[in-house]
This record gives sequence, structure tokens and C-alpha cells, in this order.
Amino acid sequence: MNVTVIGSATAASPEERALRDLYLEHGPALYSYVLRMLGGDTYRAEDILQETLLRCWNKQNVADGEGMAVRPWMFRVARNLVIDAHRTRMARPLEINGNPWLDDMCAEADDIDRMLSSVVVQDALRSLTPAHREALRATIFADRTTQQAAEALGVPQGTVKSRVYYALRSLKSALAESGMG
Repeated sequence: MNVTVIGSATAASPEERALRDLYLEHGPALYSYVLRMLGGDTYRAEDILQETLLRCWNKQNVADGEGMAVRPWMFRVARNLVIDAHRTRMARPLEINGNPWLDDMCAEADDIDRMLSSVVVQDALRSLTPAHREALRATIFADRTTQQAAEALGVPQGTVKSRVYYALRSLKSALAESGMG
């Protein structure tokens, strides 16, 4: 069995050398073209490039170098492959995960769960020190930056940052203790 690499210096046959030369001459431009069409998806672009070269291998006589312009043909094949792949993906039915009827049955429980969760979160917030609660209210709940909160609270920005950090850490451990973590 004769195995050769397309980039190797000594290909076994004139067809393989011609294909390697085609790849070296047109591959980078073709890859860039396909990559732009696919929005930067490198994996799919490599697949399209490989399939284009395989079709060139199968359909064209690349070794005899007849007068046919191979580059436009390769770009057309690549374009058609991209379009075919897009159409195939669009023709597939939309996949759904799970059972939607089960979600509908559990909708009432979600409202109760939200209410119970809010009670647990309020209890966890009450367990914080007043300075930590005040820092959270001034930043997260008021949708302010730490600089804006520092000005509103009359403390340095670094103090607000550390209070928010330790408040969130304490809040996380309080919620973990209550089973919400």
C-alpha cells in the first residue's frame, strides 16, 4: 500500500504532485474565501477545502494540465459546498430537548419555587452586616458602578469594592447553608 502525504516533497504519482501543487497555489486563497463565507468557522472551512480538493482529485484530470482554468472551478465547487451545507442544516427539523408537556405541568410549581427562593434570599441578605447590605444596595441593586456607589455612600471606592466582595462571599455561604447554593 502506497501512502503519501499531500505536502511531502516526493509524491508517488504525477496526479498527487499536481494536486499538491494545486493546493499550494490555490489553497490559501480558497481557504480564506471559504472562511469568510462561513463567518470564521475554521473547522468547517477546512472540511470544505478538503472536500473541494477531493472533488478536484476525482473529477478533474489535474496531471495533464489541459487548458481548463482550475481556480474558478475550485472556487465554484467550494461555494456550492457551503450553500449545500447551509441548506442541509436549514432543512433539518428543529430539535427539542425534553418534554414540553412536562414543563407546562410544572409551571405552577415554578411560581411557588420563585417565592420560596426570594424568602431564602431575603433571609440570607438579613444575615449580612449593615455595611455589606448597604454596599450591595448601592452597587448591584441600584445598578451603579463602584465609583458611583462610593460617592453616594461617602466612602473610598476600594472600601466599596471590598465590601461588595465580602458581602457576596457571605451571601454565597449563607445560601449554601440554606440549600440554595
